[in-house]
Formats: sequence, structure tokens, C-alpha cells
Amino acid sequence: MQSPSKISSASASPTTPAVCRLQGWADLPEGLLQSIIPLLGSFLEVLAFAGTCRSWRSAFSSYPSKSTFCTLFPPLLVRPHIRVHARRLPSRSDDGHKLRTCQVLDLANLGTALRCQIPEDTFEMLRFAGSSYGQLICGGGRNCVVVDVFTGARVLPPQLPFRFSGDTYFYSGMLTAPLASHDAHLLVCAAPKQGSTQHSLLDWPLGSDSWSELRLNDSRIEQIVEFKGQFIALDYEYRLHTLSLAPQLGLQEISTVWWDDMDACPYLRPWLVVCGDMLLIVDHYISLLFDGAPVNYEAYRLDMSTVPAVWVKVEKLENYVLFIGSDVRSPAFSCISPGRWGRRNNYLYYAYYDVPWILHGLGDEADAVWDPDNDPDIEFKRNWYTQLQPFWVYPSMFYADADGE
Repeated sequence: MQSPSKISSASASPTTPAVCRLQGWADLPEGLLQSIIPLLGSFLEVLAFAGTCRSWRSAFSSYPSKSTFCTLFPPLLVRPHIRVHARRLPSRSDDGHKLRTCQVLDLANLGTALRCQIPEDTFEMLRFAGSSYGQLICGGGRNCVVVDVFTGARVLPPQLPFRFSGDTYFYSGMLTAPLASHDAHLLVCAAPKQGSTQHSLLDWPLGSDSWSELRLNDSRIEQIVEFKGQFIALDYEYRLHTLSLAPQLGLQEISTVWWDDMDACPYLRPWLVVCGDMLLIVDHYISLLFDGAPVNYEAYRLDMSTVPAVWVKVEKLENYVLFIGSDVRSPAFSCISPGRWGRRNNYLYYAYYDVPWILHGLGDEADAVWDPDNDPDIEFKRNWYTQLQPFWVYPSMFYADADGE
């Protein structure tokens, strides 16, 4: 379990000694403490609760449903290019790696200064492959590393099974479960070098001493999501596949019809996001109007009740908002009931480099939500970047449910 104290908050930490000095607070029964946890209204409140004292931290650690916070609270925005000063945080990780302290923003508490620490070599020597369960997935050459976004703790898999690979290029990466889970796998789609036609989907069962490899030839996997107990992979041509880990690594294409009976994806670079009980594909198209939003984002849900499966337009996301970053390998998130933290539904928060985010309205709300003062030169097409871009993340402490520890 990640120590909540490693996620630094300027406003939460001073309250901890005062609370612990109150006689009897540390002796409250665990059942009573755990009845309070579902009532916590923000990440900052969760951080303050878990950091109060040892018995409260233990109650939080053993709470069986911490992952529900990942749908109730907005994800945190990590801005790795914005360095911040934090005197009380260590400059090196436990294994001796130099740490960079980066700015973190919480949409529900923008007035609170949050920080995280990421090893410097993640920026200087490694390439970004993805983010999953509060972990950064990076690599360089034949090496791969999984780094906790907020503590800098590292997991080192075996070397990648590429014979000659001085410049491995990573197209995607994800964990199938939290690191503490007994059946977690690390999945990476990579090539020995950028531009190579030899692409491989690689699977490392955590704790094992080798990778499984599935050769993809001239295709590649750009995104993998878990939806209703299945892993769904999106390839370079935006075809969907179910992904199996056992008895061996494999892909099975899902026959799919796009809207208006099109048999090929009409978008430039769409992305998948799980939104409640829906699997959505989202992307933008350029508006031809001279005023209002320069792009319009639309969402389609996958209807698998028919064969072939059909993408059906979603006119409005009702009580949900979406979060996405500018790097193709950065995962998307959805969050329910944004009114809980003072925001409106049917919005898309798009993380950027120069400004924290640009706000988009989905569908017919695009023009009403668009801010005319936004930079007119902003690039809306997601890409593969050499430099680590801002990304949304939930801390690993939210995924360490008691039954998985």
C-alpha cells in the first residue's frame, strides 16, 4: 500500500498532529472509521483521513472498496514539466534515484498545492509507454520500468525479448491489475525502433522471469481497456479485438460496423474510454464555422448485442465528464456526478502542456462551452511525444483494495 504521506499537500499536513493529540480519536473502532470513508467528498479529505494517525491509516488500508473513489472523484492532473519546491520531501528515492518534484492539480480543490515525485531518469533516459493503476510505465533499450507516480517506488521487469534494441519504441503500455494483485500482468506494445514494421505485444506476469510475445507484423496495439471483465484492444487501424492472457497471449477481432454502415473508422485518432456501463470511442472533427468552437467532440458507444457490433452515437453523457491527455499513450478517464465537486456534466477536460487543460463541451454543447480566449494555435490531434506530457491519474492508494493486498 502506498503511504498517503508521500502525496504532499500543503494544507492537509498541518492538521495531522492536532487531530492525533485528541485523546481517544486514535482508539475509535475500525468499523466506525470505515463507515466514515464513503462520506469523504474529495481526494484531499481522503488524504487527510488516511494521514491522521496510524489507526486511521490502517482503517483506510483495510477498507475493501477504495477503487470506487476512481469514479466519484476527478483524476489528478500531473504536470511533469512544472517543477515545484518542497523542502520536506526527500530528494532521492529509497533506492537512490534522484527525484523530480512535479506540480499536481486537483479539480475539486484548485486552491490546494499538491505535489508528486518522479525519478529524474524517467525524463532523461526513458520513453513513456503508458500509465495504469497509479503507475508510470516507461522503457529504454531492452529495459522497462514501472514507477509509482507519487512515491517513485519502482518495479523492474526482465529485459524485453528483442535481440537488437538500442532504441525501443513504445506504442502503448498498461497493467491488467494493481501491482499488489496476485494475477497482475504488464502489457506493452513495442518495436525494436521507431518506424520498424516488427511490432510485438509483450506480456509479463508480475513476478515471473520472462515475457510472452505476440508478433503483430505491420499492425500495432494503441490502447487496451478493461470493460465488463474483458480486455479490449484498439489497433492502429482502429479495429477492436478481445485480448486473452491464458492459455496464451492472443487477440480476436470483434466484427464492428461504424455509424452510417461504414466499415472503416472515419476519425483521425480516436480513443476508448469506459464510461459507466458503456464503452465509448471519442474523437473530434474540425468545425467549418468562423465563430464558436474550432472542433467538435462526439462519442459513440459500442453495442455488442448484435453481430457485428455497432457504434451508436451518444447525444449526451448525462451525469458524466471525460478526461484525456495529449499523448496517445495517456489513458482516458470518466467521472460521475461532477456536481459533487462544483463542475457540470457532458464536459471533456483535455490536458495540455502550456495551460493545464482546455474545456470542451461534447456534441451540441461545443460552442456554448468553448472559451474564445483559448489559444487559437492549440493542436487537437493526439500524438506520440518524446517528452512526458501532462497526464491524468488516480493514486495507487485508490486501487489497493483489501482483498488485493
